[in-house]
Amino acid sequence: MYRSDKRTVMTLDAGGTNFVFSAIRGCKEIVDPIRLDAVNNDVEKCLNVLVEGFQKVKEQLSEEPVAISFAFPGPADYEAGIIGDLPNFPCFRGGVAMGPYLSDVFGIPVYINNDGNLFAYGEALVGALPYINSLLEKAGSTKRYRNLLGITLGTGFGGGVVIDDVLLTGDNGCGGDVWLMRNGRYPDMIAEEGVSIRAVKRVYHELAPEDERELTPKDIFDIAEGRMEGNVEAALGSLAELGETAADGIANALNIMDGLVVIGGGLAGASKYIIPALVKRLNSSLKTFAGDEIGMLQMKALDLMTEEGMAEMLKDNSIMVRIQGSDKTVRYNNEKKTGIMQSILGASTSISLGAYVYALRKLDQQPIIINN
Repeated sequence: MYRSDKRTVMTLDAGGTNFVFSAIRGCKEIVDPIRLDAVNNDVEKCLNVLVEGFQKVKEQLSEEPVAISFAFPGPADYEAGIIGDLPNFPCFRGGVAMGPYLSDVFGIPVYINNDGNLFAYGEALVGALPYINSLLEKAGSTKRYRNLLGITLGTGFGGGVVIDDVLLTGDNGCGGDVWLMRNGRYPDMIAEEGVSIRAVKRVYHELAPEDERELTPKDIFDIAEGRMEGNVEAALGSLAELGETAADGIANALNIMDGLVVIGGGLAGASKYIIPALVKRLNSSLKTFAGDEIGMLQMKALDLMTEEGMAEMLKDNSIMVRIQGSDKTVRYNNEKKTGIMQSILGASTSISLGAYVYALRKLDQQPIIINN
């Protein structure tokens, strides 16, 4: 429904070196993006850049925007629109009321969230979730999915959870945070130490100590692909280990929220090596003191990037069960499945669309105030 919505929301891609401003209507970018240098050492100058960028976007619009919505790094009190003590924005120490400030300047609501949450929201409302459900409908399956876990793989291990079209933010704004779950390989470490760019580089050099070059994850991927000289086994091993470590955190999340998983971010380009290891780990077993083996998940995890995995996902395994004492029957979905896939929109697009639909949903939920 948002693809035909006529309302316009101004957005921002807040990078460490550049701020890129734009506007979206009907899930489409409708202006030429404005790129300005980010300022991270002076609060007043930083806010001035934000005002300048949004003002230049507004000048391109033929109608008034209804809101501003974007992702900005935390820690933050996103509900209040306050950005906290960011390592790469030292001028924000003590908290900056960015949302209320921009709302005062432009006279419209301002919604800020983190990129993991907005990535998940974009995928849930206009990305992977409706895509998979449309395929299920075309295949004649009665199964539909309503919940989604979005995972971003890059500098860190980001995440967001959407349940029945509602973004799980939590009472403290910490909902969906997977980065500090316990690391399954190193129990005294956080998960992000094994699921990040630095983890891929570290593991490669642990497996190939003879290679002393400063390699990027793209270099390691190219080594795995045979396009660059290096230790192929170490490259494959570093990407697989990331998938296995991510699986432990993802399994913990799935056992609570139970839905599809979509992966994006800078490392998602290596998903052909990451997702198989992740899915294999998700389908492994845990043990009880009695010696029984129980699946890490109650459902079967499927790699939706393969024809076999997608075919199994779309297959309707339900059966009809007769109601005792009656001729009536009810449908029984007797096989539990979840799918793991790479974003088909791309993380940047999903985050922007997530910001867009998040703003519209918030606006639609505002109570109507009647003045007597």
